[in-house]
Amino acid sequence: MQMKTGVEQSLYAILILNMLPDRAVLPGEAISQQLHASPTYTQKILRKLVRADLITSVPGVKGGFKLTRKPEEIRVYDIYLAIEGKQSLYSPSGVFHDMLNLEEDHDCALTALMAEAENSWKSILKRETVASIYEEINTEYNPKVQALQEWLKDKMV
Repeated sequence: MQMKTGVEQSLYAILILNMLPDRAVLPGEAISQQLHASPTYTQKILRKLVRADLITSVPGVKGGFKLTRKPEEIRVYDIYLAIEGKQSLYSPSGVFHDMLNLEEDHDCALTALMAEAENSWKSILKRETVASIYEEINTEYNPKVQALQEWLKDKMV
């Protein structure tokens, strides 16, 4: 399993938006700049986050993006779903059935194990929120977070 970089970039984009004052927005270009990502790719992931109702897009010259919910209400799993979708991480290819010459109505030997692993992984992502991740980062890297907040003051609208 390999998660797309869009999940990581989306989480950090939302963490940046979390630092904005209530009525402020941040242009997509500034988010792209801070993430060191291409503006085109950043816009793509921001659109997915808007469709998932995690952030909102404010149009216009003084437009940008802001959170639609409180950081305590945005789970890491919500961000994952917005970017990756709901498909299962494991999909049997039929090797088990071919190997034992079985009918299709038998489960692959790995199906239950992979479902259990995926459920454990999902429960951990559902447990953590943007607020909990931000608190951890702010505690561990406070001077760097403060520098980022100063940068935001110049970029927000």
